[in-house]
Amino acid sequence: MRSPSRRTILTAAAGSALSALGATSAVAAAPAWPSKPVSLLVGYPPGGLTDAGARFITNGLASALGQPVVVENKPGASGNLAAAEALRLNDSHKLLVANTSLTINPHTYATPSPNPLDFTPIGLVLESQLVLCVHPSAPVKTLEDFRTWVRAGVKAGGFSYASAGSGGNTHLAMEHLRERAGLPPMNQVPYKGSAPAIQDVVGNQVPCIVDAASLLIPFIASGRLRAIVVTGAERLPALPDVPTAAEAGLKDFLVTVFVGLWGPPSLTPDIVSKTNAALNAALANPAVSGTVTKNGDMVGGGTPERLAKLTRDNYRLWGEIAKKNDIKAT
Repeated sequence: MRSPSRRTILTAAAGSALSALGATSAVAAAPAWPSKPVSLLVGYPPGGLTDAGARFITNGLASALGQPVVVENKPGASGNLAAAEALRLNDSHKLLVANTSLTINPHTYATPSPNPLDFTPIGLVLESQLVLCVHPSAPVKTLEDFRTWVRAGVKAGGFSYASAGSGGNTHLAMEHLRERAGLPPMNQVPYKGSAPAIQDVVGNQVPCIVDAASLLIPFIASGRLRAIVVTGAERLPALPDVPTAAEAGLKDFLVTVFVGLWGPPSLTPDIVSKTNAALNAALANPAVSGTVTKNGDMVGGGTPERLAKLTRDNYRLWGEIAKKNDIKAT
């Protein structure tokens, strides 16, 4: 076999060098992320827990990422519209801020809902314990009192509870609590959101409700609602005298609602890492963390894997509850 000539070798070397230079130039030419403002898609109107979670972190994210970060509210179908938009766009500059409903909707909606496992987890924004509350006039101070009260009501013709909507987290959470407490079926009274549901329990139109602590604490503090149990692993600093469900006798009962930050399926590991670091920095700001905890919520943060596990666990739990109780969104 003939050895290549010196000319052939030099020509090949020059070609390789030019190729490498071209590749280097292409990398150098690729714009750094983010190259433009970043949008946080929120599937709810301004003023709710999810919208508040998004707005808590915008300034911190913008400071860390070097680009403006804006909230885009796209309400509808319990967050499905915004989630579907994030999947459709598949744009690294369009991130999704969603709540627990992202893990519930695929199990309760008759029409297809975005699968939470299709998104790229970035980090947890906040968590909120749930609180079982009754009107102060109710003969109930403990979970055992609540059991007795519900059973008597069902026996007398029926017992109702308020929810923020059929197929939502407050509906499923009450059914989960009912099952674990060994209670008979109860009548759900669905509302279009937490605010009207809470108001009718405050007005003693409906006997009780389970909802996020941050939404209920103002009414508990003013004496317009009575808290029976909280559903987290520990007592809430804002409600130090209210036992956890586990302390009240429901062993291993742990339920929270959460707000998280996700990216589209195509989000690269370097963008995930950069955005996660920015999120943690935003949540470490005392003004942000102080507001979150003052409201009765728990500050999120941590790794993308933390949000991924929370998403998987909730997707499994709520799927089981929805199927067992034949719960559908309306």
